[in-house]
Amino acid sequence: MGAQIRVYRQKISSTSSMRKIFKAMELIATSRIGKARSRVAASAPYANAITRAVSAVSSQSEIDHPLTTEPEQIRRSAVLVMTSDRGLAGSYSASVLKQAEQLVELLREEGKEVKMYLSGRKAQAYFDFRSREYAKVWTGGTDNPEFSVAQEIGKALLEDFSTAYEDGGVDEIHVVFTQFKSMVVQEPTVIRLLPLEVVEEEVTDQAELLPLYEYEPEPEQVLDALLPRYIESRIFAALLQAAASELAARQRAMKSAGDNASELIKKYTRLRNNARQAEITQELTEIVGGADALSAS
Repeated sequence: MGAQIRVYRQKISSTSSMRKIFKAMELIATSRIGKARSRVAASAPYANAITRAVSAVSSQSEIDHPLTTEPEQIRRSAVLVMTSDRGLAGSYSASVLKQAEQLVELLREEGKEVKMYLSGRKAQAYFDFRSREYAKVWTGGTDNPEFSVAQEIGKALLEDFSTAYEDGGVDEIHVVFTQFKSMVVQEPTVIRLLPLEVVEEEVTDQAELLPLYEYEPEPEQVLDALLPRYIESRIFAALLQAAASELAARQRAMKSAGDNASELIKKYTRLRNNARQAEITQELTEIVGGADALSAS
């Protein structure tokens, strides 16, 4: 019986230590989520503005540019998957990888080859464990992305997009990331980065009209200059969305883990008390039995 009490004490001690870790990680995520949300809000105007500028130039000019021209046949697609470097964030990375798998399956059903690019150690571990190939991987700082990383990713993707299919290039680029909508809702999302889809719609609000630009010398050169900035801004915006989603998911996961740890501690404490009471009862029974035996003799 004493051994059972020691086991429950050890379980209570280890669970209490884990609860402290969960609480610390929850507080860290909570303290950083505000800054992450601010960075998402700050990046949105520039990303939207450059997208509108590219769309306006493309829609107002009859030009043949790789940025907006749909290839006659898409033979190879690039897929960039954004996950986290660390775990303890619930199903955050698993949801992104599931969305990426669905996209890859759809592209292959359409007869396209798929070239994978990964961001985050979780994606790298997922592909390495299954011995699946990927072109490049970027790790480190997924919960606090730097613009230099977005530039490096954009440069690699743009080089492959500008390369011919026969030389290993790609015809389109997709990005799979988690869109931050609120502290409760983070949604795995797929966007096609290139070629840019310019959709002409009937506009009822004057503010929604695309701006009219005068460009010099030629629209093609304007798009050439805008292309790397467009790619970098969209990728950086996606990285910031993913970072905010990761922190929100970790905050919820750690709070849930802490609550579960508290419930386990209550359960083990109750079982320890029951075991101690049973031991005391057994000792009293033995004492009474011994006293009765002595008095009878």
